[in-house]
Amino acid sequence: MKYDLLHIQGKPFVLIPLHDYRAMTGSGNDSKLPEDVLDQLAMKKASAVKIVRKFRGMTQEELASKAGISRPYLTEIETKRKDGSVRAIKALAEILDVDVGMLTG
Repeated sequence: MKYDLLHIQGKPFVLIPLHDYRAMTGSGNDSKLPEDVLDQLAMKKASAVKIVRKFRGMTQEELASKAGISRPYLTEIETKRKDGSVRAIKALAEILDVDVGMLTG
């Protein structure tokens, strides 16, 4: 394997593809989500709740209803205006079939 070496503030760093990193660290796909979804989660360009909800093919209204929360509250969680209560995050994780840590970390 060939990786890129780069220096940031005088310190050497190795740049490797994300899938190779996952394989090396053993942080593989325990969640049964496809690699492209895991890549989106790692890039953190959108909230984890939104990424997984869209992957599962659910609307905000459907997810909010199943989780017992309002759609505006879910929107605030997805837009990161609110963290979400422990109860709400646990309900969302259960419905989306992921670990709570995936939605909070």
